Amino acid sequence: MNIKVKSFNKLTVNELYAILQLRSEVFVVEQNCVYQDIDFKDQKSLHVIGFKDDKIIAYTRIFKPGDYFKNASIGRVVVAALERKHSYGHNLMKASINAIKENFKSDTITISAQKYLQKFYESHNFTKVGEEYLEDGIPHIRMDRI
Repeated sequence: MNIKVKSFNKLTVNELYAILQLRSEVFVVEQNCVYQDIDFKDQKSLHVIGFKDDKIIAYTRIFKPGDYFKNASIGRVVVAALERKHSYGHNLMKASINAIKENFKSDTITISAQKYLQKFYESHNFTKVGEEYLEDGIPHIRMDRI
């Protein structure tokens, strides 16, 4: 998997379409969750995109401190279902953390993680903060990486 980091205005129309399709495929269809994915936050984030054979198979969006949480943050973490067996999620998280360090000069990161992925994020040095809560009907937890 090759990873690129792009601002919103540097995304091609086809890349944006593929990103939105992947997010919808996983977050809306696979997780059976009706929610407003297109939230006008994409314009202020950087997009970390995983390509395999010129197809987008993995994605996150990252925010500088203050744009989403007080700290820098990572959101919309997604890997296509057929590609998860390759551990691309770990590569994607490492790239996202590095992109935050390089672009925002920040080591402290906050995420709103789906509860079932707690151990995955703990493997990237995130720690649970506070109590579980529902976001779009799915159990989530706040996690920080300091």
